Amino acid sequence: MRVALFVTCVNDTLFPGTGRAVVSLLRRLGCEVDFPLAQTCCGQMHLNTGYREEAVRLARRFAGVFAGYDAVVAPSGSCAAMVREQYPRLIGRDFPAVHDLSEFLIDVLEVEDVGAYFPHRVTYHPTCHSLRGLHLGDRPTRLLRKVRGLELVPLPGAEECCGFGGTFAVKNPAVSAAMCADKVRNVLGTGAEVLCAADNSCLMHIGGTLRRQRTGVRVMHLAEILEATE
Repeated sequence: MRVALFVTCVNDTLFPGTGRAVVSLLRRLGCEVDFPLAQTCCGQMHLNTGYREEAVRLARRFAGVFAGYDAVVAPSGSCAAMVREQYPRLIGRDFPAVHDLSEFLIDVLEVEDVGAYFPHRVTYHPTCHSLRGLHLGDRPTRLLRKVRGLELVPLPGAEECCGFGGTFAVKNPAVSAAMCADKVRNVLGTGAEVLCAADNSCLMHIGGTLRRQRTGVRVMHLAEILEATE
């Protein structure tokens, strides 16, 4: 299967290790993975802040860049949701199907045990777009439960927003910080060593508070845990 990695802006700029983990994992599972160098932003930020024409241009570019692949995989629920929910309204024509990593593994490759080994206590935060936009359900946790050595502990208030919300955190910093404080309190209550999610933007937000409070809790993208073998 010929798969394209849509790495997304945040990952490409700040978390390149997540993109490398996706490529390594998919190749381990027998996929041929390409990284189209012409890819750019999906336009989510532009559309959310009122720049519709700019978002339309980016959507059309995306459709051309990723045409011809069997599947497109994105390690970001928010960007995948942008393509699936907003592109039909923006460009009104066919565009490549984009899968969240957990969707692709379970629904397309039909695999839950990816051969990972990660001997740590982990809790999972289902980000808003993953939960409400893509409706991932228990796919990520099904994958985590198959990881050898991993102890998965439930996160209280898991479905509550962490307060990031892209530009929401900039426009409403006090509210955003208060929401994140609640999320961090719940994370610490689990006794987990690692907080996992499928969106690095949310992990960046929560992780910043965890670091400032010197909690010792790490944040890791789902792809990085699933790629680990030792």
